[in-house]
Amino acid sequence: MSFPTLIPAPIASGQALSGQIDLGDKTLVGIIMPAAWTAAGLTFQVSPDGGATFIEHTNSAGAATNFTVAASQYIAVDPALWRGVNSLKLRSGTSGAPVNQGALAAIILVVRPVL
Repeated sequence: MSFPTLIPAPIASGQALSGQIDLGDKTLVGIIMPAAWTAAGLTFQVSPDGGATFIEHTNSAGAATNFTVAASQYIAVDPALWRGVNSLKLRSGTSGAPVNQGALAAIILVVRPVL
């Protein structure tokens, strides 16, 4: 039995966007939200080329992938949505309305090998 890998994906206090998080050969399957979270949805920028270029992660209808989240939650994620993504950035809020975090938001990504 293989256990998932946990990857820190913090958003700094006073910021709305995390730094680059490299997934390598793994895919996102879950997100663990911290106890300290200034209320906002969670959206994503992704890179198919290892971080040279970041673009908005959208669904097949062109709408930004947006998770409704709250403090101290586990959000299950459909891994099919993340295939082909090498690197990502998490955003508090949306591209048009980012929400700066009031404290360090120590988000954890749960990843597994691509099957």
